[in-house]
Amino acid sequence: MSTELYQIVFAGQILDGFDEPQVKANLKDLFNATDERIERLFAPTTDAPAIKSNLNHEEAAIYHKRLTAAGADVRISSQNRAPAAPAKAAPAQQEPAGTAPANDTDEASGNRKRAPLEFTGRGGEYFGIWIVNILLTIVTLGIYSAWATVRNNQYFYGNTLLDGASFQYLASPITILKGRLIALAVLVAYVALSELFVEAAIAFAVAFLFLVPWIMIRSLRFNAINSAYRNIRFDFQGTYGQAFMVAFVWPLLNLLCLMLLTPLVLKKTHQFVANGSRYGTTGFDLAVTTKAYYLLFGKALLLALGFGAGAYLSAQANMPVLAAIIGGIGYLTLFGFFMAGVANLFLNSTELAEHRFESKLGPAQMVWIYLSNSLLVVLTLGLFTPWAKVRMARYRAACTTMLISGDLDHFVAAEQNRASALGQELGDAFDVEFAAI
Repeated sequence: MSTELYQIVFAGQILDGFDEPQVKANLKDLFNATDERIERLFAPTTDAPAIKSNLNHEEAAIYHKRLTAAGADVRISSQNRAPAAPAKAAPAQQEPAGTAPANDTDEASGNRKRAPLEFTGRGGEYFGIWIVNILLTIVTLGIYSAWATVRNNQYFYGNTLLDGASFQYLASPITILKGRLIALAVLVAYVALSELFVEAAIAFAVAFLFLVPWIMIRSLRFNAINSAYRNIRFDFQGTYGQAFMVAFVWPLLNLLCLMLLTPLVLKKTHQFVANGSRYGTTGFDLAVTTKAYYLLFGKALLLALGFGAGAYLSAQANMPVLAAIIGGIGYLTLFGFFMAGVANLFLNSTELAEHRFESKLGPAQMVWIYLSNSLLVVLTLGLFTPWAKVRMARYRAACTTMLISGDLDHFVAAEQNRASALGQELGDAFDVEFAAI
């Protein structure tokens, strides 16, 4: 097998038929890079720096095709013939956002490389967005909240990087506002009916139960198709029947079985979310056994029994303070164990084609971040909220890695779908919230 490696070099030149602003815009969209990074690519230089290295010939050809289509006059250079030192000494900041991070390493087991998720947002920076959103929402009597939602999501998506490229949030504020107005009208109608006609309110409530699966699907789909990575949108194609099973049938069976099916119900919920999700035309897949869920809940049960026994014995020994402390520590331990354990189980079992994910959230760290964030938010009368959100996002990203087999260039964008925000807003209005983790 050939081990010859190639790199893509770019001296800031553009191809005939393109103009420089157009090429800069194309590269910015292609790599989701900042204006500053793009400008650095076009800075005068005596040597053509490598903007992508360590590629096999097929990968190099793909990059060459995409970049030349964008108007960049790039060329493929053999790393084996070129001196190795200059290529490695290329400044990291000259690489566009779409290039692989410097800490990528191949896994010993094969051609998989590790691409850690990275969150680059800062609390002080997000505070400006957050406080303006709140003030404008108040001044406009809530109308601006749709734009606030988009700005918040765009900030967190845009600062979440995978393999050097950031995610994109593409929802329109107008679409969200329309959904909220309709959801508000439905809520007002329900309240009015409840006050005037009890029978009508009951009929409305029964009808709404059958609407819940539809709300779940529309909410997941709205968020998915308005999320993108490398200009390829996500999608959700779960069916009403699957949502109905997750929302009603499995929970009802769980009740009839005295909650013994709780791990299985959680697995069915994860399967519904993961197996219904798409990246372009490629579906996600949840590859996990039911045994793994029962092991998770079994460990949690042992923890609960241990702390419960300690608290009970302390109370029996007339030590109520100690019993309260043990009970509090037990609650926090279980809280962190479930928060980290469920997220780790879901992500570690999810696959996208031949690519996998790895999550290493720590229960103790999760509890510490939640507790310290909550305390600081209270002490600052809510002003610490932006820092709290950024802190949690940074920790979750730091614990998540994608194990990439080859590269991520083979995904194909699906036909663009559109969805209203009505499902999500009805869910918010009637407190129907649904998420895998």
